[in-house]
Amino acid sequence: MRIVLLNTGTELLAGDVHDTHLAFIAREIFALGLRIEERRTVGDGDAIGDTLKELFPRADIIFVTGGLGPTSDDITRDVTADLLGLKLDENAELLASLKERLRVRGIKWVESIARQAQVPEGAKVLPNENGSAPGLYLKANPKVPSPHIFLLPGPPRELQPMFRAHAMPVLHSIVKGPPRVERRFYKVAVMGESVIEEKIGKKILSIPGLELGYCARPGEVDVRIIGDPKALERGDEIVRAELGDVIFTADDRSLEEVLVKLLTDEKATLATAESCTGGLLANRITNVPGSSKVLLAGYVCYANAAKIDVLGVSPELIEKHGAVSEEVARAMAAGARKRAVSTYALSTTGIAGPDGGSKEKSVGTVYVAIADENEISVRKLFFPSDRETFKQLVAQVAFEMLRRKLI
Repeated sequence: MRIVLLNTGTELLAGDVHDTHLAFIAREIFALGLRIEERRTVGDGDAIGDTLKELFPRADIIFVTGGLGPTSDDITRDVTADLLGLKLDENAELLASLKERLRVRGIKWVESIARQAQVPEGAKVLPNENGSAPGLYLKANPKVPSPHIFLLPGPPRELQPMFRAHAMPVLHSIVKGPPRVERRFYKVAVMGESVIEEKIGKKILSIPGLELGYCARPGEVDVRIIGDPKALERGDEIVRAELGDVIFTADDRSLEEVLVKLLTDEKATLATAESCTGGLLANRITNVPGSSKVLLAGYVCYANAAKIDVLGVSPELIEKHGAVSEEVARAMAAGARKRAVSTYALSTTGIAGPDGGSKEKSVGTVYVAIADENEISVRKLFFPSDRETFKQLVAQVAFEMLRRKLI
C-alpha cells in the first residue's frame, strides 16, 4: 500500500516548529508491514487542498497532521470535506464535551471553538483525550476516488496517544494478514557507526533480502535490520554475536531508561556531581518515571568554590591539577557519593568551549568519573564540538560507564 504523510502548518515551513510526526507514525505502522513512501509539508491555505487533490489518485492511505483547531487558519477538515463532496455536521456530543472541557479549566467559551465539533458526513471520530480537537477517519471511496484519510491533530502530545489508541485499530481493519517484513532495532552507545559497520556490515548484507540501516546521534547509534522473518533471525544472530553487550537495548528505550531499570533491579542508588554538563545527567535521569527510587541527589557545581563547599574537593587539589583533571573528577565523584550516601556517583568536569582551553587542556577535554564503595574509575575524553553536543556526548559516556558497571 502507498502511504503518504502530509504535514500542514506554516509554522513548520517557517522553522518555528520541528516536525516529529514522521518518525513516530513510521515506527507505529511498521508493525503492520506498512512504510511511509512520501512525506509532504505545506503551509496553511490553498496548498492543503491542492496537495490532497494531487495525492488522492495515487495514495492508498494519507495521514494529515495539523489544522484541526478553532482558529481561522485551521482549515484541514473543511478542505477535506469539500474535496470529498461531504457536508459538515455539528456533532452534539463533541460540542458538549468541548464546553465541559473549557468549563472545568475555567476558560471562557468562544464561538469559534465550536468549529472543532464539525464532522464530515460519514467520518469516524478519533477521540482526543489530551486536547480539544478530535481526529477524524474517512474511509476510502472509489467513487471520488479517494484513499483512506486520517486527519490528526498537530501537537505530538495529542497525536501520539490518539494514534495508538484510535488510529491503529482502524489500520488493523484495513490491513489484512500478517506483515510481509519485520524489523529488529538495536541501540549502541559510545561507538561510531563506521566501527559498527566494520563489525556487521558485510555479514548482514550477505543475507539475501535483508536491509541494514543506521541512525547516528551524539554518543549513540541506532542499528536496524529489515526483512522477512527467516532472514531477520539470521541477521539478529550476527548483530548480537558481533556487538554483544555494547547493545544497551533492542527496543525504543533511552539509555537513561535502561539505567533506571538496572539500578532499580539492583536496589542501587545514584548521585551526580556535574560541572561541564550543567545538570544534564540529573535532568535525563529524572525524565524517567520511577527515577525517584534511584536518584538521591544531583549537584551542579560549576564554580570551583561550589566544588569545594558542596562536594568537599580540596582547594589544594584544584590549585595543583586544575578543575578539569582526573584528580578533581575523582574527588567530585567521591564527594557526591559520600554526601548523598548513594551506591554510585557520576561526575563530569571539562571545557565545553568555545573559550577556556589551553595548550595543556584543549577545548573539548573532559574527565568523567564513576565511584562505588570499592573504587573510582576515570576516563579522559576529547569532544571538540559545540556546547550542546559536547554535553550530550559527555552524558552518554557517563551513563554508559555506569551501565557497563551494572551489567
